[in-house]
Amino acid sequence: MRRSRWLSGFVGVAASAGLVISSVPATADPGSGRGTPEDVRFATFNASLNRATEGQLLRDLSTGDDEQARKVAEVVQRNRPDVLLLNEFDHVAGGAAADAFRENYLEVGHNGAAPIDYPHAYTAPVNTGVPTGFDLNRDGGTGGPDDAHGFGDFEGQYGMLVLSKHPIDTGAVRTFQKFRWKDMPGATLPDDPATPERGDWYSDEILDVLRLSSKSHWDVPIDVGGRTVHFLTAHPTPPSFDGEEDRNGTRNHDEIRFWADYVTPGEGRYIYDDAGGRGGLQPGERFVVAGDYNADPHDGDSVDAAATQLLDAPLVRDTRPASEGAVAAAEQQGGANDEHVGPARLDTADFADESPGNLRVDYVLPSRGLLPHDDGVFWPEPGSELARLNDTSDHHLVRVDLLVP
Repeated sequence: MRRSRWLSGFVGVAASAGLVISSVPATADPGSGRGTPEDVRFATFNASLNRATEGQLLRDLSTGDDEQARKVAEVVQRNRPDVLLLNEFDHVAGGAAADAFRENYLEVGHNGAAPIDYPHAYTAPVNTGVPTGFDLNRDGGTGGPDDAHGFGDFEGQYGMLVLSKHPIDTGAVRTFQKFRWKDMPGATLPDDPATPERGDWYSDEILDVLRLSSKSHWDVPIDVGGRTVHFLTAHPTPPSFDGEEDRNGTRNHDEIRFWADYVTPGEGRYIYDDAGGRGGLQPGERFVVAGDYNADPHDGDSVDAAATQLLDAPLVRDTRPASEGAVAAAEQQGGANDEHVGPARLDTADFADESPGNLRVDYVLPSRGLLPHDDGVFWPEPGSELARLNDTSDHHLVRVDLLVP
């Protein structure tokens, strides 16, 4: 696969909307003419680079001594994606944590893996830890992490980071952090089991403010040789850690539905972004949906069809990335894995053996019009030299190689 070469340079911070965009000029690539298909590797990785206290991630990344960060960097270096989404990367205003991770970890080789440069980066605020002022879980308080717009002990915990070798069209980025759940037509709202009404767990006062995204939804346009590919990133809430009302399961379902509607012509007219723009993608636009969606199409605790509503969207192509390491893990760990319906080779996350077992929850889904030619899940088989990287996170990196015509 052809790899882009870039020069190192300055870091810039966008002044508008508090969004952090880092970019570096690229050298000319003789293989990237407008009439030539570009070969691009898109990937997603829930790297678990979240910390319990605000500011801790930046402190950990400010030197090259954090063992987990070194492992995350090595996983990235061994897979060498051109465009990468990192989930669970705490948001730090000004992009300082992103810059520290690139400089102190990605641009330093680990255990024989070559350094990797990402001259372009994007991060923005997320809903985790942002208070709603309401008692969402009905435990008698209003200030806990479960009462925020997204579960979090501080604002920005479990955030997102996009890294790219290709330029990001910063002026065209759309964020949907503040889109309200109730503004989705036919929203699957949680139900109070103690009442006969449907979808009434939250009061009208709560629904007037409660946002859909537990982190955010971002449409990040990537400039691939003069052609735009919309990198659609998110990290819906896990469909668990709640009660009979299933407030997390229903929210997970609708967070996934958001992208399904956004990319399907005629279905996204209700959508509005944080700048007031309305509607979904225009017909003919090319996109890649990526992220930890916390829903397996066959197994686990998610609402029925939560994952398949996106996988089966008419313009979405599911290449079904797989690994033999996931098969070996399911066989060795047993438990819930023995009862699963879905094929173990498609699993991307190594969860508790008894429940829910290993699941397919991380996705890289290109649109029709892009040409996939390779894919995979980085889950080294037990006993192999790289199996030492399997404990980097409970998730594994997923990649899809695409020709952009």
